Amino acid sequence: MTVTLTLTHTAGLGPGEPREVRALLDAAFDGDFADEDFEHALGGMHVLLREDGPGGALVAHGSVVQRRVLHGGRALRTGYVEAVAVRADRRRRGLAGQVMAELERVIGGAYVLGALSASEAGAALYEGRGWRPYPGTIGVLGPTGPERLPEEEGSTYLWTPPGATPPDPAGRLDFDWRDGDVL
Repeated sequence: MTVTLTLTHTAGLGPGEPREVRALLDAAFDGDFADEDFEHALGGMHVLLREDGPGGALVAHGSVVQRRVLHGGRALRTGYVEAVAVRADRRRRGLAGQVMAELERVIGGAYVLGALSASEAGAALYEGRGWRPYPGTIGVLGPTGPERLPEEEGSTYLWTPPGATPPDPAGRLDFDWRDGDVL
């Protein structure tokens, strides 16, 4: 199987590609991918893996969008990974690793920190690539002020680009607000 990797901004997605990405995500997440989840994956850089070159079947996707994370009195420019998925019949072939390698390259070149919210099924992929669950408190800067998100603690993973200083695990991470699932 020959796979072609394309990196493009949301604005560079071709006609029909957003619908194609959404269909892949809906299938990969067994219909548990809400409109808000898709909205969160837009506005940044997308990695598309296609079988048999450009125009071939979309077999994997991931995106990274900019978020601001407040930590220790600083707003950290964070590359937040969204919508990583591989078509069910193409899993366990290293495609998710290829997607993540390209997303990490983007994060390393543009952000001071990488972050994502991992499912139990995805945790091993991220841990194997050096992502670590943040051991501290997770929160959000909500419309009424800071709110703690205990349900995100343990599943929020961070990746620090080479040469960057990781956040102090004793500190709290407060993510910027967005509609739907906050993280």
